[in-house]
Amino acid sequence: MKYAVTAATGNFGQTAVKELNKLVGVDNVVVIARNSAKAVKLFAENEVRTGDYEDLASMTKALAGIDRVLFISSQPGGKVDRATAQGNVVKAMVADDVKFVAYVSFPNAQESTTPLATDHRLTENAIKEAGIGHAFLRDNWYLENEIGFLQSGAANQDALYWANNKAGWALERDYAEAAAKVVAGNAAQEVYEFAGQPRSYEELGAALKEATGNDFKVKQVSHDEYVKALESSGLDNATAELFASFQAPIESGDLAEGSDDLAKALGRPVTPIVDAIKEILAR
Repeated sequence: MKYAVTAATGNFGQTAVKELNKLVGVDNVVVIARNSAKAVKLFAENEVRTGDYEDLASMTKALAGIDRVLFISSQPGGKVDRATAQGNVVKAMVADDVKFVAYVSFPNAQESTTPLATDHRLTENAIKEAGIGHAFLRDNWYLENEIGFLQSGAANQDALYWANNKAGWALERDYAEAAAKVVAGNAAQEVYEFAGQPRSYEELGAALKEATGNDFKVKQVSHDEYVKALESSGLDNATAELFASFQAPIESGDLAEGSDDLAKALGRPVTPIVDAIKEILAR
């Protein structure tokens, strides 16, 4: 049985490959990356193949002889729109007769109204229409997304936010480990809504105070005030607006739904939030 991890050189992919190596053996895990030179340095023991989502031919060549794939979704903003690029991966899997794919998707992708869900919904639909055995791994928010909030509290400065709702924050490595375990085994579910315990920013701030021992203020501000605060820290307007946009799915409630799928797939509890915060701040 041959397994492959696509887009493997990012943080998520690196954790997933290492976990999959332990689960099925390094000889059975193929690493697929656009930057194969970087992949070779990261994964000296694995077979490395070059595969670019924007190039159907390269993906078809990369997935030849592969039985099961961990398909890590790409970042938007490439030369080819993400839905088309990821559609190339689906076409390549069909051409190579891949038997199973675990696709890293977005929470409640089929019903969510946030624009972030659109490409994931299209990719899920393409996988279903292709008739490939699959599991959709709908990841909630990575705690690492809140690095600015966490670092503010660690510096004993006001921790600001603008979104008035909850998210199921968990460590990126928890999501990646769970993904590897799904692709390595017989998936028990078609859809996994992966998430930590839903928390508000006030609750995240309380955990941050416990993790750091600091007594700072956790303050909700308006979206515009949040952007201005980011600009005053040295970010240009475009970057500040981008960072502020990361809270939009929280504000809309798209990340508020609770699920124990992540813990079940991990076979252990999700890393406790205080421990997770300490781990991020120690990096």
